[in-house]
Amino acid sequence: MKSTMLKMLSAAVLGALASSQALAADAPIVIKFSHVVAAETPKGQGAQMFKEKVEAKFPGRVTVEVYPNSSLYGDGKEMEALLTGNVQMLAPSLAKFDKFTPKVQLFDLPFLFNDINAVQKFQVSAKGKELLNSMTNKGITGLAYWNNDLKQLSANKALRVPEDARGQKFRVQNSEVLDAQFKQILAVPRKMAFAEMYQGLQTGVVNGAENPYSNIYSQKIHEVQKYITESNHGLLSYMVIVNTKFWEGLPEDIRKGLQESLDEVTVEVNKVSHELNLKDKEKIVAAGTTEIITLTDEERAKWRDAMRPVWKKFENQIGADLISAAEEANK
Repeated sequence: MKSTMLKMLSAAVLGALASSQALAADAPIVIKFSHVVAAETPKGQGAQMFKEKVEAKFPGRVTVEVYPNSSLYGDGKEMEALLTGNVQMLAPSLAKFDKFTPKVQLFDLPFLFNDINAVQKFQVSAKGKELLNSMTNKGITGLAYWNNDLKQLSANKALRVPEDARGQKFRVQNSEVLDAQFKQILAVPRKMAFAEMYQGLQTGVVNGAENPYSNIYSQKIHEVQKYITESNHGLLSYMVIVNTKFWEGLPEDIRKGLQESLDEVTVEVNKVSHELNLKDKEKIVAAGTTEIITLTDEERAKWRDAMRPVWKKFENQIGADLISAAEEANK
């Protein structure tokens, strides 16, 4: 009898184990997509579109959880979270990658691209695609570029020529190029997380910042800055990335479907982002809290000439070939 009971117990345990394994096999793949900006920004909308497309393509097989506005991880922690597998997907600003590959610093060079069309032309080129795969040995796989738009300077004093920025404290991302950019014009860069920027400007810890119009409006920066100089001096773009180990461990059909969904979303994000920025500019004008300064061609040339030495400073790290390829995209 004792032997029979042991057999029955063993069978029950094995059955329970088999059942739990079956349930695990049927459980959906969960992709946690964390980002630091508002849901209505181009990045925020792109993350939501990706979720909808993927869950429609793989009902019950893949679930995408989107965490906007630093609600899961902020600027300082999200990359660590990806590398440790606590999130699977991010879309950090390109300024965040210099510690993983110095080549991506290309996108932070001031006045490198004439307009957003030149940016997109470079990103779909062979050199642009090459950068997506430049960090796989560090555990990061790039899948796409999502562009917000070109950046504008905001401050509590009018900035018409580079000399106006002297001594002003500007919030910057954790980027050596952006740090050098402001030092080049004798301003004072202050590295600060995106979520802390509004309070920093409000309290005077920093005097100014650089953002596209969509971030200025969504984060209410125009409420604490008297002036916006439409400089279009730099790019705010994101690289959609995944944990390499997670990505390579996915079933081939799911990996292919995720990339297809992301490619479709990328076209849409990059199409509407410039339009959204123009609409947010109109909203800022309508709010009446901030004066927008339009630079003359002569004034813009002074800013470009003042910041251009930053290119040479980082040429060896980035590669002269990449800088030349980016310049070619302006033609």
